[in-house]
Amino acid sequence: MGKSGSKLRQDQLEDITRRTYFTEKEVQQWYRGFMKDCPNGQLDSAAFQTIYRQFFPFGDASKFASFVFNVFDENKDGRIEFGEFIQALSVTSRGTMDEKLKWAFKLYDLDSDGYITRQEMLHIVDAIYKMMGNTVELPEEESTPEKRVDRIFALMDKNADGRLSLQEFAEGSKADPSIVQALSLYDGLV
Repeated sequence: MGKSGSKLRQDQLEDITRRTYFTEKEVQQWYRGFMKDCPNGQLDSAAFQTIYRQFFPFGDASKFASFVFNVFDENKDGRIEFGEFIQALSVTSRGTMDEKLKWAFKLYDLDSDGYITRQEMLHIVDAIYKMMGNTVELPEEESTPEKRVDRIFALMDKNADGRLSLQEFAEGSKADPSIVQALSLYDGLV
């Protein structure tokens, strides 16, 4: 979205402000920070993983960070430009519950086919458990990623077809406070 300058053009600034929940001043601050960390105006997967490792020093954040990177990288070019970054940050930090749920659904729907399979959810939950390391004491019924996924599917998979639609995921997440609480995990990680 711009070269290594520290300021967005006015038309870019207005466009981003219109598409996000940030003020012009906040967008400018985020842009300066993004360009300081990414002077070429792009963030690649390796750098994104490095950022996540700083937030989760007691676990392995690389797998989860790569999944999140793929959701941020809207145009799938292997890089996150400022526009993609600020759009995702806006949804995860200030979006409505429905926007956050749609974003989380995209995270779990690894093949982007419109459904979350048990295997896809297991990949994400396993990555979250590895990222958290030993820092969280989990109840016995969620002591492994498999148990957690089984519990989620038992709650959400209303038609028992082994996959979750966006509607099933959204309704289940709203019905189970622990799932909604886990969504806050994404807030402010980048």
